[in-house]
Amino acid sequence: MLVIVWVGFVLLVLAILAFDLGLFSNSTSALTARQALIRTAAYAFLAVLFTGFIYQAYEDHWFGLGQYSVDASEVSAVDLSNAEVAGAIGHDDNHAAEQLLPKSGADAAAMFFSGYLMEQSLSMDNIFIIAVILSFFKVPPPYQHRVLLWGILGALVMRGVMIGIGSVVIQQFHYIFYAFGAMLIWTAYKMLYAGEEHEDFEQNAMIRLIRRIVRVSPDFDGDKFFTKVDGRRAATPLFLALVVVELTDLLFAVDSIPAVFGITTDAFLVFTSNVFAILGLRSLYFALADLLDRFRFLQYSLVAVLGFVGVKMLLHDVPGIHGIVTPVVSLGVIIVSLAAGIGASFVFPAPPKAAGEHDQLSSRM
Repeated sequence: MLVIVWVGFVLLVLAILAFDLGLFSNSTSALTARQALIRTAAYAFLAVLFTGFIYQAYEDHWFGLGQYSVDASEVSAVDLSNAEVAGAIGHDDNHAAEQLLPKSGADAAAMFFSGYLMEQSLSMDNIFIIAVILSFFKVPPPYQHRVLLWGILGALVMRGVMIGIGSVVIQQFHYIFYAFGAMLIWTAYKMLYAGEEHEDFEQNAMIRLIRRIVRVSPDFDGDKFFTKVDGRRAATPLFLALVVVELTDLLFAVDSIPAVFGITTDAFLVFTSNVFAILGLRSLYFALADLLDRFRFLQYSLVAVLGFVGVKMLLHDVPGIHGIVTPVVSLGVIIVSLAAGIGASFVFPAPPKAAGEHDQLSSRM
């Protein structure tokens, strides 16, 4: 039965993308800020509706969701459920994974929405890097949506694979929780003390490798990724921009996916929360690319959230910790942290000079 809900969700995602791109996208023009904000709100509304579905589906065990095996020989990180299962199989290497699985529809809904909010907030940094990439390659605004579209499709595939691998790793190695927790704390530390320097993409190893393997045209050919130069096939700068966007998302996923596993080890909740965050990334980019510097304190919110989840993972074996830090408590910490960062950004706006620097970047796009 679980196969049905997985296939159904994938078909839903494809339908959403087809509806968005087929009925609203215009390949010859960029999204306006108003259009982007409307679509961003629509994707957020869909995520809220899906949260309601998650609550009811896990509460009533639709399609087998929320029902986990009690056969110790078949238990996996996504097959553990609640205290009854713990009693059936004992306190073994999968105990930590068991504690991070929903015990009710309310738990599942809180876990899904926590993962969604975390991924969406971490996407803010991703959006800024994408703005830098598109600016570096001088991608014209009408073609930016094409890079983002294929970047999102690639991200969906990559994250699905990484979540599958993560589930297997958690199943086999109990102590991976310590590694994930330490990774998140280190990421929070790096984010806290991050400088303003950005990578010189001309020195990017993947870009240099592509230039050696494939001939690269110095000019764009409309919104094509490949063209012909002197009768020979060549990649366009648009293709190079797409490669760097995909690599950037892969690097972000290395940090963000362990963070969601720190909230829940139910693979369906991890995957769906990631997908809903990624689906709105294209619209969010066009809505916020010119406004990111106004959220000057959001970085500290992300540091707090990543640090919180990292510490929670490091303490996962402490008796009673999961009874104190419940899914609802985790959701509350994430909401309060993000709200504090966004609110402080409006109360104490960035100095005019700092805001102008990003405006100059955007004007070159």
